[in-house]
Amino acid sequence: MDIDKLFKTPKLPAGGNKRRMPDTPTPEMLKRMKVEAPNSSTFTQPSPPQSNGSSSKGKSRATTVHDEGDEEGDVDMAESFAPGNDADYFVEEDDEGRFFGGGLTNEQKTILSIFEKAEDEGTQEDHEELSITSIRRMLLRFERAVDKNQDQRSKYPDDPSKFIDSEADLDSSIKSLLPLSQEPVLAYPELVKSGVVLKLIGLMSHENADIMIDVVQLIHELIDEDAGAENEDEEDAGEGREAAIKSLVDALLENSIMELLVDNLPRLNESEESDRQGVFDIMGIFESILGINAQLGQHLVSKTAILPWLLKRIQAKAHEGNRVYAAEILSILLDNRLNRLAFGKTDGVETALKVLSQYRRRNPVDADEEEFMGNVFDALCAALSEPEIKKLFLDAEGIDLMVLMLKDKKDSSPQCIKLLDFAMSGPAGTACCETFVEALGLKTLFSAFMGKSSKKGKNASPAISDSTVHILGAFSSLFSNLPSDSRPRMRLLAKFVENNYEKVDRLLDLREGAALRLAAIDKEIAEERKQMKEDGEEVGEVEEDRWYLRRFDGGLYTMQTVDYVLAWVCMEDDGARAHAQQMLKRKGRTLKDVVDVLKVFRDNLDEDESAAASLEDASPPQKEILGGLIAFLEGC
Repeated sequence: MDIDKLFKTPKLPAGGNKRRMPDTPTPEMLKRMKVEAPNSSTFTQPSPPQSNGSSSKGKSRATTVHDEGDEEGDVDMAESFAPGNDADYFVEEDDEGRFFGGGLTNEQKTILSIFEKAEDEGTQEDHEELSITSIRRMLLRFERAVDKNQDQRSKYPDDPSKFIDSEADLDSSIKSLLPLSQEPVLAYPELVKSGVVLKLIGLMSHENADIMIDVVQLIHELIDEDAGAENEDEEDAGEGREAAIKSLVDALLENSIMELLVDNLPRLNESEESDRQGVFDIMGIFESILGINAQLGQHLVSKTAILPWLLKRIQAKAHEGNRVYAAEILSILLDNRLNRLAFGKTDGVETALKVLSQYRRRNPVDADEEEFMGNVFDALCAALSEPEIKKLFLDAEGIDLMVLMLKDKKDSSPQCIKLLDFAMSGPAGTACCETFVEALGLKTLFSAFMGKSSKKGKNASPAISDSTVHILGAFSSLFSNLPSDSRPRMRLLAKFVENNYEKVDRLLDLREGAALRLAAIDKEIAEERKQMKEDGEEVGEVEEDRWYLRRFDGGLYTMQTVDYVLAWVCMEDDGARAHAQQMLKRKGRTLKDVVDVLKVFRDNLDEDESAAASLEDASPPQKEILGGLIAFLEGC
C-alpha cells in the first residue's frame, strides 16, 4: 500500500472561490463561515483504514495552507456562499436561526433602489399642491413648447430630425397640464385668461395626429363632470367647480371645438390603440358638453357630419367599446325634433333596423353588446315620437321585423315590445296599429301579456314586469287608433273575450296590484299634508304637482292604462262588462272606481292636438276619447 498517496495533500481550487460548499450545508456552518471569514483554509486528511475494516477513532492529522495577500478574495468568497448570491441570505434570520433571504443579489438590489427612489420623487411631484404660481408656470412652459415646435416645423418642414425633439417636449408639456383637472376653480380661469385655450384649439390641426390626440385627451379630462370632484368639500365648492367647467366649455365652443373634433374623426385609425382611445375621448367630450347644455346637440347635428359618422360607426361588424359609445351618443342626440328629422333624412331608421335585425336569431354575447342593443332601440324609440319617423319606420317594414323578433323569443323581445309601443302610440300611429294586426302580432303580444313568452331562468320576472307596462301601452294605442267595426279591431276585441275572459282577469289582477302600491303612497302623502297643516305651511301647486308625480310613479300610471283598456273592453262587449263588474264586486270595487281614475287621467292630460289635426287618418284626441268612456261607464 502506498502511504504517500493516502496522505497526499489535495490541490487547492483555482480562482477566487477557494472553497466549495457541501451539498447540504448546515445553518451553523453558514453562520460560522460568514462571521469568521477565515484567512486560511484547513483541510482534514482522512485516517488510514484499519486492518479490520473499521474507521479510525483517533485524531486525524490536519494540513493547513496559508494564502498570503488574498484577503479581499476571501471576503468575496464568503459572500458567494449564499444560494443564488442572495444579498440578504445571512441578514434575514428568524428567532430559530432559519435563513430566508430576499432573493436578490447586490447588483439587483442597487437597481431596484434606484427605481424606487425615482418613483418616490415622481410621486412627490404629483402630489405637489397646485397654486396660482405653479399653474402659470405650467401654462407658460406649454406656450413656449408650442411656439418652439411651430417655429422649427416652419423652418424645417421636410426634415423631421430638426423638430422631433421639440415635438417630444410639446407632447410632454400637454400631458403636464392634466393635473389642472384637479383644481378647476383655481386653474380654469387662468386657462381661459392666458390664451392657452387658443393654443389648444390650434393644436387640433397639428400635422402629428398624436399631438392632436394628446389635446383631445386633455380637454376630455378638463371638462369631465367629475373633474375636481374629489377635492370639493361643500356644496358651494361644487357650484364653483361647475361654473369653472362651464366657463372653459364656453371658451372652447367660441372657437368651434365641436366642428374641429368631428373633422378630426376621419384622421383616426381605430385599429391602433392610441387612435381608438382618441375616438373614445372625442365622444366623451361630446357627452360632457351635451350634459352641460343639451340644446347644443342641435348645433352639433346641423353644423357637423356627426350623424352620418355615428350611423356608420354602429354598423361596424367588430363589436367593441367605441361602438357601444357611438350608439349611446346617438340616442342622446335624438332628444329634439330637428335632430330626429335629420336622423330620418340620413336613413337612420333603415340603418338602425338593419343593425337590430342581427339580434333576431341570436342574443348579445355579453353585457356590453346588450347595452349597445339597448342604445340602438332607445334611439329608435326617441325618433318614433315624430309622425314623419313613424311613416319611415312603416315603409322600412319595421313593424314586421319587430313581430318576427318577438316570435323568436330572444333577449331582444322586451325591447321589441317597447319599440312597438312607441310606434303605435299617438294619433299618428293608426297605420302602424293596422300593420301590426295584419302581421299577426296580436297572438305574440297577448302571449307575452299572459306571461307565456318568458324564457325559463335568467331573470324573467323583471323583464316581464317592464314589458307589461309597454304591452298595456300598446293595447291602449290599438283601441284608440283602430277604426270602429274594422276587421283588425274585431280581432283585438276577440282576444279579450276568448278563454272565458282570461285577459280581463289579468287586467283586473294588474289593477289590484297597482292599487295596493298606490294606497301606500297616498298614506304617506296624507301624513305629509297633515304635517304641513299643523306647521302652518300652505299647500301650493308645487306640492300638489310633486305629490301627483309620486302617485304617478307609484302605481297611478299602471291603473290609468289598465282602466283605459278595461273601459274600452266594457264598452265594446256586454259579456266582458258583466264579467268585469262581477270580478270587481268580489274585490269590493265597482266601475265607479274606474271612472274616478279616468277622470284624474283626463284632468292631468296635456297633449298637443295640433299634430293630430294635421293628419288625415289620425284618431280623435285622447281627451275626447276619455270623455266618451267616462260618460258610458257612468251610465252603466
